[in-house]
Amino acid sequence: MKLMRVGEAGREKPALLDADGKIRDLSAHVADIGGEAITPAGLAKIAALDPKSLPELTADRIGACVAGTGKFICIGLNYSDHAAETGATVPPEPVIFMKATSAIVGPNDNVQIPRGSEKTDWEVELGVVIGKTAKYVSEADALDYVAGYCVSNDVSERAFQSERSGQWTKGKSCDTFGPIGPWLVTRDEVADPQNLGMWLKVNGQTMQNGSTNTMVYGVAFVVSYLSQFMSLQPGDVISTGTPPGVGMGMKPPRFLKDGDIVELGIEGLGTQKQLFVADR
Repeated sequence: MKLMRVGEAGREKPALLDADGKIRDLSAHVADIGGEAITPAGLAKIAALDPKSLPELTADRIGACVAGTGKFICIGLNYSDHAAETGATVPPEPVIFMKATSAIVGPNDNVQIPRGSEKTDWEVELGVVIGKTAKYVSEADALDYVAGYCVSNDVSERAFQSERSGQWTKGKSCDTFGPIGPWLVTRDEVADPQNLGMWLKVNGQTMQNGSTNTMVYGVAFVVSYLSQFMSLQPGDVISTGTPPGVGMGMKPPRFLKDGDIVELGIEGLGTQKQLFVADR
């Protein structure tokens, strides 16, 4: 299934995309796309519905594909070729950092370039949405705890991230720096999360063109690894790293400015399009 949330910010309705590409209203059956609705039992309840029996919706705006996210966890330097372009080495264990949940926006919402920013950058990433509580899970069982997958743009301010002392989080958590969606594509529709093409364009020019098959630490490993340190809850999102082609890795580096348009997508998971605007 392709689950989504549509409507104005803060008032989104839960919905699904049917086989004909029509958006169907789920609000009579679930409160939102998150929490109980994306547990195995909740997804089974939605899957049992006849999409044609659900009212059709018009989507003036698509919201973030999951609601009530408690943790937005990111994995850094998870593609060896991306690590090389940034002058870093692949770490012996996954690099973990947090992105504030207040950064989450819809896939086509404007992204604000924060005040004082000179190095706002792009990163297309595979997002993993947790569907049931995971704690101390094995790698072999880890995918059983995944509700589905989505497109994530891990927007980053590189000067905030790396040139000002402290952790990466402050360069990753600016308002609007976490577009996710358009859909939460349930796990059963993604045959292999480690074999998905991914791309990103800036003003129509292709910057990233990669695949999840070059991840250093795959989805199952990452979910298992994280669960050794913290419990993962339904609605938590893991952004799993980016392939090469980010602005900071270019020679000379290239960063986003007011009026730039970023488009990105992942095979089978949909596309995003954002206008970057200066936050004055």
